[in-house]
Amino acid sequence: MDQKRFQEGLEVRRAVLGAEYVDQSIQNATDFNRPMQELVTEYCWGEVWSRPGLSRKSRSMINLAMLTALNRPHELKLHVRGAIQNGLTKEEIREVLLQTAIYCGVPAAIDSFRLAQEVFHDLDIE
Repeated sequence: MDQKRFQEGLEVRRAVLGAEYVDQSIQNATDFNRPMQELVTEYCWGEVWSRPGLSRKSRSMINLAMLTALNRPHELKLHVRGAIQNGLTKEEIREVLLQTAIYCGVPAAIDSFRLAQEVFHDLDIE
């Protein structure tokens, strides 16, 4: 593992998803899943999310669309929170999810709207 890239990834991951969530994920890692936590932190967050080519806001938009297409509800809720942290408004999230209705299917978009609404409620966003 590249410790420098891991630390960079940890910094970005905490900034987007929240330090409490990330630190808990790392601390709760077992011998079985620790390599996955390290891979995600180093590769996804340290290598890709740290690149200068796209803003974090743009990356969040892309993630919301892809997670809707892949039907990954846990990750979608997590990344709705991250999208808000990265500066997306409720209206921008709505527009991303409306776009997914066309390209990913209405049922997928409906589920994502429901999940996003849960996050808005949890964060007390009107």
